[in-house]
Amino acid sequence: MKLLVTGGLGFIGSNFIRYWFNKHSRDTIINLDKVTYAADQRNLIGIEKYNYTFVKGDISNPKTVFTLSKNVDAIINFAAESHVDNSILNSSNFVKSNIIGVHNLLEAVRKYGTRFHQVSTDEVYGSLPLNSKLKFNEKSRYNPRNPYSATKAAADHLVNAYFNTYKLPVTISNCSNNYGPNQHPEKLIPKAIINTVREMPVPVYGSGLQIRDWIYVEDHCSALEQIIKNGIYGEIYLVSANGEKRNIDVIKSILKELNKSEKLINFVNDRPGHDVRYAIDANKIIRELGWKPRTKFEKGLRLTINHYTKNLDRYLKKVSI
Repeated sequence: MKLLVTGGLGFIGSNFIRYWFNKHSRDTIINLDKVTYAADQRNLIGIEKYNYTFVKGDISNPKTVFTLSKNVDAIINFAAESHVDNSILNSSNFVKSNIIGVHNLLEAVRKYGTRFHQVSTDEVYGSLPLNSKLKFNEKSRYNPRNPYSATKAAADHLVNAYFNTYKLPVTISNCSNNYGPNQHPEKLIPKAIINTVREMPVPVYGSGLQIRDWIYVEDHCSALEQIIKNGIYGEIYLVSANGEKRNIDVIKSILKELNKSEKLINFVNDRPGHDVRYAIDANKIIRELGWKPRTKFEKGLRLTINHYTKNLDRYLKKVSI
C-alpha cells in the first residue's frame, strides 16, 4: 500500500508510522506535517530506511492536499490542533486545521476515491458523571464542551456527511486518552514525569478526581491498522483499553515509580469547563474486527517513564521554565 499520513511528526502519528512499517515494511508512506510546536523530526529518526517521504505542508492548503492525495491508496488523518488549554485561549488554529483541513482532505477523497480514515477523540461526546458506570459507545450523542472537542466533532460530522452524500470509503475512530513515547510535555503524563524527575511541583487541576480512560499508544495504532484494513465504510469505531484512572492516581503512580514524595503534587485552579470523566465501550471493534489491547497500564507507564527519563534533555527544550 501507499499511505498518506497527515500529522505524522506528532505523538500518535509518529508512533503509527513506526508501527505500520514494523508490520508492513514494503509499504510506502508520505508524511504530510506542517511542523508546529507539537511536531518533532526526532520522533522518526531512522525511519528513512523504509519507503518514507516527508513533506512539510498544511492540510488547510487544498493544493498541497490534492497533489499528495492523487496516487495513494489510503489517507490517515492525524493532523490536528489538540491541546484543550490552547483552544480555550485561541481557537482560530483549531478551526483551520481540524475543520477546514478535514474538508480539504474529504474533497480530495471525493475526487480520487481514496480510502480515508479520520482519527478522532472521545472528547466529542462530552463528559460522563463522575460516579457512574456509563460509557460512551458508537451511538452516544455528541456533546463537545470546549473549542478543541467542538472542532473535532465538526470534522466527524463532515466525514459522516460525505459518506452519506457521496458514499465515500471512509471510517472514523474515537479513541480514549493516549500515553506513551513522543508525546509533547504539555500533556498530563509527560509533564508529570518531567517535573517529578526534576523534583518540581506537579500541577493537578482541581481535586484531581477527574477520570480518564488510558490506552498505550501502540495499542491504539494496532486498532487503527484493523480499521484501515477491515473496517466497514461509513462506520465509527470506539477504541479503549478499559483503563479508567483518576488523574490524581496517575500522578501518584508516576511519583511511586520514580521514588519521589507526594509532596510534589500541586493542586491548581481547575480548567474552565473541565470534563470530569471519559470512559469508552470498545466492544464493537473487539467483536467485529477482532482487535484487543495488549499493554496493561502499569507496563505502559513504565515504558513511558523510561522514554522520558532517557530523553530528558530533548523534552526540557520544549518546556517553559
